[in-house]
Amino acid sequence: MAAVDANTSSAGVSLRITEIFLSLQGEANTVGRPTVFVRLTGCPLRCVYCDSAYAFSGGQQMSVQDILQQVRGYEVKHVTVTGGEPLAQPGVHQLMQLLCDDGLQVSLETSGALSVAEVDQRVIKVVDFKTPASAESHRNLWQNVDHLSSQDQVKFVICDEQDYDWARLKCDQHGLYNKVADVLFSPSHGQMPPRGLADLIVRDRLPVRMQVQLHKLLWGDEPGR
Repeated sequence: MAAVDANTSSAGVSLRITEIFLSLQGEANTVGRPTVFVRLTGCPLRCVYCDSAYAFSGGQQMSVQDILQQVRGYEVKHVTVTGGEPLAQPGVHQLMQLLCDDGLQVSLETSGALSVAEVDQRVIKVVDFKTPASAESHRNLWQNVDHLSSQDQVKFVICDEQDYDWARLKCDQHGLYNKVADVLFSPSHGQMPPRGLADLIVRDRLPVRMQVQLHKLLWGDEPGR
């Protein structure tokens, strides 16, 4: 992505924000680290297992500079831009660039349904390709794989053994094990027993990182945690 002067790129840019909060990263390969979450409002998908439906609407319009100031106030290194679907708001690109310019380690949690081609190369992309049981697998934009690098991660939320087999197939088809830093398999909360997914991964010696949602273990479904 071409460099843009920070003094002009954010002029007049605002985003609709559901919440900004400090917590522990509950997923991905920085799990357990204190992280500031910037949750953008709105999402074009309706996954059956979505745990952030409260971010589909509402929120507060905030300037990029106000968002930056609030993030800086938490004084931690890691920032995750999430949603909803953050890439549904074009101004998110300016926000992520400026967060990186601030020297922060920035990750983006995105569904994989919208193009990541224009995401700043310093941002760690965590792309959540949708499995069949999500009811949104037809929205996956597989061209996104071409824009992933060895710092990025790919995630599959597994609802049942059919999802597991489908995710394995997609990993092989797209060469994901050698493409990204980690392929993450996560059991869908309340649908796929974590032990069941663990047994499948061990049985098949699958080169993936299984993850459970740390924030759900600690705080349940409490928003903003």
